Amino acid sequence: MSTTPSTSPSATALIRGAGSSPTAQGSAVSRLLSGSGGALLGFILLFAVFSVTTPRFFSVNNLINVLDQVTVIGVLAIGATAVIITGGIDLSVGSVLALSTMVLGWLSHDGGMPMIVAMVAAVLVGALAGLLNGLGVTIAGLPPFIATLAMMSIARGLANLLTDGQQIVGYPEWFYSLASTRYLGFLSVTAIIFILLAVAAAVVLKYRPSGRKIYAIGGSAEVARLAGIKVRSVTTWVYVMAGALAGVGAIILASRLDSSQPSAGTGYELDVIAAVVIGGASLTGGTGRISGTVIGVLIIGVLRNGLNLLGVSPFLQQIVIGIVIAVAVTIDVLRRRRAN
Repeated sequence: MSTTPSTSPSATALIRGAGSSPTAQGSAVSRLLSGSGGALLGFILLFAVFSVTTPRFFSVNNLINVLDQVTVIGVLAIGATAVIITGGIDLSVGSVLALSTMVLGWLSHDGGMPMIVAMVAAVLVGALAGLLNGLGVTIAGLPPFIATLAMMSIARGLANLLTDGQQIVGYPEWFYSLASTRYLGFLSVTAIIFILLAVAAAVVLKYRPSGRKIYAIGGSAEVARLAGIKVRSVTTWVYVMAGALAGVGAIILASRLDSSQPSAGTGYELDVIAAVVIGGASLTGGTGRISGTVIGVLIIGVLRNGLNLLGVSPFLQQIVIGIVIAVAVTIDVLRRRRAN
């Protein structure tokens, strides 16, 4: 009982501060070089390097292509940001995306369902997978790594089982046009969806009580519980939303490819986690912003696009992405040590 007064103010500060860090009062240079500020600086540097090394990079068509390419990863990363802020991890997003896109194709082609119904079902399937992840973490007590690793295998197996591993090709013209029709000369509907989702998520995390609870749980689940937050409920819903966003990402990907493939999303979990971590989120929880995640997504997109234009092997690109993740996590660890 005597410990409650000392922990409650901390919890209150977490809820009110929406994940703000004590180091935020440091110098302007420190703020620039840490978190999303450092990611923005890295993005500008990377953009400048590729603009100089490959003339094709700094062209309108290529930049539009980069934006289109990052929409799927971006939507997945929005959900992953909330998961990581709680101190969790989701390794299943790529497989859940594959399952959702196969459900979309199977219902619209073999099931004879209207396309809108199939789209809603794809999102619901993703949400269901997220619910199972969340319950595995909060009720079964599984570590997030294990719970989502199991879902990664289950969802991938179900995606292949639906059509015996065969892809589904050919969607209505209006559905395919979601990724091809341009507004304002460069924005596709899928890119607009990504932007709107990012803005909505940023507002929720920063200004809404539900967002502040997510930060509080990541800061200390026990302190959050003492402050009256329903830790299990909030954590479960975070995984549900991450799964639903994987379903949205499946719709975007199917629109871009005009097909559903059981192998879709393979390796996406690596890019998603990389984007969130590069954007300033900490894998220990309690820290992260959607703005930083968006910058991280753009860094991954620009990095892959630039390396492709330079003719770098896809296998070498995987090595580069892995190094980037390691560097980003190392910087976070050093920053936390300095803060303590």
